[in-house]
Amino acid sequence: MIIDYVGVKEINGSLIVLDNVDDASYEEMVDIRLENGTYRHGRIVQIEGKKIVVQVFEGTKSISLDNTRTRLKARPMELALSPEIMGRVFSGAGVPIDGLGEVYPLKKANINGTPMNPVSRIYPRNYINTGISTIDTLMTLIRGQKLPIFSGSGMKHNELAVQIVRQAKISDDEENHFCVVFAAMGVKNDVADYFRRSFDQSGVLSRVVMFLNLANDPIIERTLTPRCALTAAEYLAFECNMHVLVIMTDMTSYAEALREFSSSKGEIPGRKGFPGYLYSDLASLYERAGMVKGSKGSVTQIPILTMPNDDITHPVPDLTGYITEGQIVLDRALEGAGLYPPVSVLPSLSRLMKDGIGEGYTRADHQALANQLFASYARVQDARSLASVIGEEELSPVDKQYMQFGKLFEQHFVNQGYTENRTIEQSLDLGWKLLSTLPRTELDRVDDTLLDKFYISDKELLNFDSFDGEEQNED
Repeated sequence: MIIDYVGVKEINGSLIVLDNVDDASYEEMVDIRLENGTYRHGRIVQIEGKKIVVQVFEGTKSISLDNTRTRLKARPMELALSPEIMGRVFSGAGVPIDGLGEVYPLKKANINGTPMNPVSRIYPRNYINTGISTIDTLMTLIRGQKLPIFSGSGMKHNELAVQIVRQAKISDDEENHFCVVFAAMGVKNDVADYFRRSFDQSGVLSRVVMFLNLANDPIIERTLTPRCALTAAEYLAFECNMHVLVIMTDMTSYAEALREFSSSKGEIPGRKGFPGYLYSDLASLYERAGMVKGSKGSVTQIPILTMPNDDITHPVPDLTGYITEGQIVLDRALEGAGLYPPVSVLPSLSRLMKDGIGEGYTRADHQALANQLFASYARVQDARSLASVIGEEELSPVDKQYMQFGKLFEQHFVNQGYTENRTIEQSLDLGWKLLSTLPRTELDRVDDTLLDKFYISDKELLNFDSFDGEEQNED
């Protein structure tokens, strides 16, 4: 039996309150018919006995207290799914906005997903090549991993996201089974156009599923966007056997929308006003990455978040760091020096990197090279600190060599062009070339066998002035 509930008890922002409602369920969808015959959609977000609170997606403007009719749909919010979602652009709530019509679904799935059975999870192996030396060599992205990018307001994380989408690939024999799900939350119109235009012009849009939530869209849609994106990713991965890379930007906008939503419900705020359940809410998103038995596909996540005031102890990056397996940190000082991408190497790491690189995956020398680059660059920071006290002229000859190594490392390894796509072999070879500027006796993280093979003793071969990033581009 279909029941319409006439009238609304209370309107509060984007929320409406109804009384005497029977058999309502949390997260259940509702249809709201206005006096003029138009429909709006909502979702039950709170139940107290027979009183329910409904979040209206399109806002509560023009809703009447007396003549509004509300009908419960007896189902949660679902996303229409089929392989044809590839190459399509959707709103944050999963509605097509590219003018190509509706999606004819093979199935519909609850956007909240179902938790993965820990027993059925497969340990992540193998890597995704991004074409960016710092990421591929020092904080390698592994299939099934969740590896966030910590950025700052106004920094070039959008450009980095586009570059990763454009260049990311897996091994050639599985390349046809690789795709990207891109979710943007709270972005301005010009940024949304930049994403769409960049993907279209670079020819990768056909393997990208886009979800765009604009800054002037309702905040409730912003809280739905990552769930819609991850539902699409899970379908492509576990039912279409594809390797899916999910890029979500900006998770700080999502958390702030959640804070506003929580405040409108009258919930007790936690740290910096965010709801006390922020950790579990973020975990419900991040933990949807992984690989499961019985499926050849995988879901890999790169959430991008901006740190307010560049504060890595802010609740959003702080809690994200607890849940995810590492982080890529962008540094404002490096960006100010004209370096792109401004990846700060020392605070960045990938906790699953050790199990997806090396012989059979990348190259046998990868782990030892990464360890030595980290150690040598850390020594550079020590030398710079000492030079700031006593002056660079007073440094020892070895410390002066480390200072020179640091400059070359940042200019040629960290820094690379926006269109520059390096293979893993090119990145590793460049790393060895940089290490060869240091005395062999300083390379104590590498065994003699690898040094005999890769260390360049003839310093005349280390002409970085002639190093041309264009030579690194793939055809």
